Amino acid sequence: MSVNASIQTEIDAAYLYGLLADAEEDPAVARIFREMSHIEAGHASSFLKSQGMDGTVLPPPSRRAKTLRLIGKVFGNDYILGVLMDTEKSLAANISKARSSTGTAPGLSDTTHVAILKNILTNHKDVSGPQLARFEKRHRSVGGNALRAAVLGGNDGLVSNFSLVMGVAGATGGQSEVLLAGIAGLLAGALSMALGEWISVKSSQELYENQMELEMEELEINPEGEQHELKLIYMAKGIPEDQAAEMAATLMQDRDKAHQMLVREELGINSEELKGSAMEAALASFFLFAIGAIIPVVPFFFSGGWTAIAFSAVLSACGLFLIGSAITLFTGKSVWFSGMRQVLFGLAAAAITFGIGKLIGVSLAG
Repeated sequence: MSVNASIQTEIDAAYLYGLLADAEEDPAVARIFREMSHIEAGHASSFLKSQGMDGTVLPPPSRRAKTLRLIGKVFGNDYILGVLMDTEKSLAANISKARSSTGTAPGLSDTTHVAILKNILTNHKDVSGPQLARFEKRHRSVGGNALRAAVLGGNDGLVSNFSLVMGVAGATGGQSEVLLAGIAGLLAGALSMALGEWISVKSSQELYENQMELEMEELEINPEGEQHELKLIYMAKGIPEDQAAEMAATLMQDRDKAHQMLVREELGINSEELKGSAMEAALASFFLFAIGAIIPVVPFFFSGGWTAIAFSAVLSACGLFLIGSAITLFTGKSVWFSGMRQVLFGLAAAAITFGIGKLIGVSLAG
């Protein structure tokens, strides 16, 4: 029996959660994985029936899922858990697409699994340290993300404008031409980054607002299913099943509080996060890019020719090394390794554009 990608994703998820349940030593966590497997299997069965297929017996898992099973045997089931965490958003998107094609109501219940996995990793001592560290690296605080954005924004500005400046310097060798190109590149790149950041923030806010509305619709359409998801969330936090069921039932008596809980656990946001300023993000992106982009241009304010090119290369190399060093905050690599790697890549990009500029300059002169 041939099934579409969305249904196969559900089948594979049910299969992989079942593997985790079989291998899990903690009975409470194993029970959660087993129920998550049943939920995914139920989704697959429902979608099969909606397409006129037999949903009583599910098709076998895909080769990809079976390959993940083999990898899990070699490297440990934590790898499977990590893969499931990474693919849950894709799974939710596939479910939404399948529901849309069949005319069924959209929902966000599957994103609850991300929250459940998160709670398992952060609240159960049996989870391995490396896997917990892997998760924490992917879910930095807002401050960590801001620092990452600052470093990467400065890097984008420096590398792109350094390459542009070297290309124009190679083609013309003049001071005014390089200044004009450098300042133009700075403004164009910074404005583009700012606009992109503004659109990104606004789109995210609109997406979250839409998802919150969908979650409220889910509460109205399928309160029993949402109550079950709430119970699983509480169980993933280490709360006994009976108490988790009671807490979920109590919370469901207040739909607004239940909605806030589900949105916070499923989407990882709260209403305060919707108040972020898109304009502030755009301005920050503009200035971060501009700070990096101005570094290779500075020497050309005072001189031209090979002197300015050499000073520009030295200043840019220093900036690249500092940025590479800052990236080690996220990677844990050696400062010298990361810094010198950044310098080599940046200088290589600039050398290529300088060479191309030289060729163009000679061609035009001829």
